[in-house]
Amino acid sequence: MSDRPSPGPAQHDGEPAPDPGRGLSGWLREHPPPGPFRQEFWRSPLRGPWLTSVFGLVLLIGIPILAITGLLSYAAYNPRLPGNDITPGKGLLGFYLFDWPTRPVWLYRFTQGTHVILGLTLVPVLLAKLWSVIHKLFAWPPARSPAEAVERASLLLLVGGAVFEFVTGILNIQLFYVFPFSFYPAHLYGAWIFLAAFVVHVAFKLPRMISALRSRDIRRELRTGLADTHPEPPDPDGLVAADPAPPTVSRRGLLAFVGGGSMLMFGLSVGQTIDGPLRRTALLAPHGRVYGTGPNDFQVNKTAADVGVDMAGMGPQWRLTLIGPHPARLSRADLLAMPLYTYRLPIACVEGWSTEQTWTGVRLADLARLAGAAVGGSDVFVRSLQMGGVFSHASLSARQVADPRSLLALRVNGADLSLNHGFPARIMVPNAPGVHNTKWVRRLDFLPAVS
Repeated sequence: MSDRPSPGPAQHDGEPAPDPGRGLSGWLREHPPPGPFRQEFWRSPLRGPWLTSVFGLVLLIGIPILAITGLLSYAAYNPRLPGNDITPGKGLLGFYLFDWPTRPVWLYRFTQGTHVILGLTLVPVLLAKLWSVIHKLFAWPPARSPAEAVERASLLLLVGGAVFEFVTGILNIQLFYVFPFSFYPAHLYGAWIFLAAFVVHVAFKLPRMISALRSRDIRRELRTGLADTHPEPPDPDGLVAADPAPPTVSRRGLLAFVGGGSMLMFGLSVGQTIDGPLRRTALLAPHGRVYGTGPNDFQVNKTAADVGVDMAGMGPQWRLTLIGPHPARLSRADLLAMPLYTYRLPIACVEGWSTEQTWTGVRLADLARLAGAAVGGSDVFVRSLQMGGVFSHASLSARQVADPRSLLALRVNGADLSLNHGFPARIMVPNAPGVHNTKWVRRLDFLPAVS
């Protein structure tokens, strides 16, 4: 697997000028820059079209799933509603095909959990794929024809896009925002750049990938030890080393190493989505692996202290304002006097974690009726007080308002909400992204539904 460079030809000052009869491209091929631009620098005997195609096949299956679940996450935010989409200049890149449903209640938990866990699981495969072709990034000359120039440009966008999407996605999971831009629009635009390059790359390479996969029996490779590991035959793409070194690991060992790494990533992340006893194994989750025994002891992304909320603004003087044809102001006691309903609903966040709890509160549909709004024909704009008096907000669709399980929750697991979980009232909507289950609600604006 090693890349031990062999001594290259001696370099001398005053290289001869290009021979016009030979052409510039011929001269460039014979005089590459030193180091990784020379073929003899790359000597691993494992690299070749078959190994690259095995990793490529896994990514060819996994990346479309990541793309689909990512687009579903975008749709789940109801981007057509006011305040939900922070990419106003997205144009055609922000299309979505349907309004996000409220049933089944576990759908967003499943799709976003799949997106995050699969992305983490594919990291070792992506790194192995990049290792198998890294010498192609240093090919010299960079392009020998216009078609090759297009392919090379798509390769740079593919590699750069993949690294950008995976790195920013992982940092977002960890709530570690060290980049100087907003994650949401950057991840959306980066995804489209990466997917465009991915499609071009697949169009160029799919026939060769199929041919390479057919060239070797994977079951035989998995039975081949180090002593019988030999380089693949030379290939037109130059994936096989020109001067391979003796192998230090078999292809079977490399595949086991990469596969084991993927399984480890899966095992260290899946618990944050499944919840229950497996949550303790989710070492890649940023926090909340171990809960207490109280009714409010479950995952919190941002505490009240994090966003500047304290009990001073949430005490007896707190009022919920309803805006509609018949505006109203309600105290928490007024809300508790209304018909209350209890449902077991999950919270699922874009970071991939989820938890299911039992919520009690007033139906949003009943609050819409109280404000004189048409149930089934009214969206709601939710405002909450955070960060020293600055309002945060989210819009919910008419379908979400009308669902009987959509609540303005006042209690959880039989107890009053804690301040960290949104006391005195928070939104709980089935199958909505966690960020739309707004905490510390102060005002509900019922508006005619956006068609």
